[in-house]
Amino acid sequence: MIYKDFQDLRISALGMGAMRLPVISGADENIDASAVQEMVDYAMAQGVNYYDTAWGYHGGNSETVLGTALLKHPRESFYLADKFPGYDLSNMPKVEEIFEQQLKKCGVGYFDFYMFHNVCEMNIDAYLDNEKYGIFSYLTEQKKNGRIRHLGFSAHGAIPVMERFLDAYGEHMEFCQIQLNYIDWSFQDARGKLELLKKHDIPVWVMEPLRGGKLAALPESAVEKLRALRPDESVPAWAFRFIQSLPQVTVTLSGMSSFEQLRDNIATFAVDKPLTSTETDALLSIAGGMLGNTLPCTACRYCTSHCPQGLDIPMLLELYNEHSFTGGGFLAPMALMAYPAEKQPGACVGCRSCEQVCPQQIKISEALADFAERLKTAAF
Repeated sequence: MIYKDFQDLRISALGMGAMRLPVISGADENIDASAVQEMVDYAMAQGVNYYDTAWGYHGGNSETVLGTALLKHPRESFYLADKFPGYDLSNMPKVEEIFEQQLKKCGVGYFDFYMFHNVCEMNIDAYLDNEKYGIFSYLTEQKKNGRIRHLGFSAHGAIPVMERFLDAYGEHMEFCQIQLNYIDWSFQDARGKLELLKKHDIPVWVMEPLRGGKLAALPESAVEKLRALRPDESVPAWAFRFIQSLPQVTVTLSGMSSFEQLRDNIATFAVDKPLTSTETDALLSIAGGMLGNTLPCTACRYCTSHCPQGLDIPMLLELYNEHSFTGGGFLAPMALMAYPAEKQPGACVGCRSCEQVCPQQIKISEALADFAERLKTAAF
């Protein structure tokens, strides 16, 4: 296992994210606890010592299941990260209540790392209103009391939003977690965010290195191009090698939903093999060809808890991207045949509640309306 230095700590370069744990019967809230226990035990044995969870993951069950799995191991043998759920504005007045519940759910007395979650355009004003909500004051007090060892933030917002946050709280932030992969290097200006954080001397944590699994499989033409450069490297490993090429990065989080994914990722992080400039150019060229007009949904599922219709929005957006990319076809209409009318794209009422918590700031209601219209003329 590759390790990185952070202050006086030695952290595994690969961190286990708990947003996409294995589930039973496809139900996001129904985590397979025995599978998670097996994965955590294996990860610990292989040297992974960083584990990341959050209030909203798996319908609120991620913290409990991950915390239970870690209880088998000495507290000083792992680092646990959690986050204040500011992606939902209704949580803003509840920082103390939520923090106390998180400690109980995880079964710990302190968090090694804790974040302002998802700093973005939707919540920046609330995060900065310390007089009204007191989030900053409360979290810094918990750090002073030793219940938070290291305080940072995660960000999906654009650079101006990050700059506002850093102007206000930057001197107190010890790390920042951003979405970074070879697609978002340009698409979401991850490169610019990296440069901003370097200016503030803030170490970087990476989320979505495989962009919700989308970079785990590529078109055959792209695979052949990469295979010619590194015959023995897997497609997912290329995404991780891209991250390994960035010296600012301390931890790369991967939300692994199976033991096989965990095993393969640990094998990748057994050695440090950063890309050459030629290899990086090839990868970014592939990324440019992949982008097209697809929506940047990462299936975080924040939207689903706010949909009054109970729509599986990530699934619908995935099908929408497929339908748009192929210019129609039968795959999306065929998949939707398994869903009742009240769960189809046309069931969206356009209330935009989902858009208020979308880290990617996708205009979901417009996409679903367009999808519904396209499906009217779909030949199947």
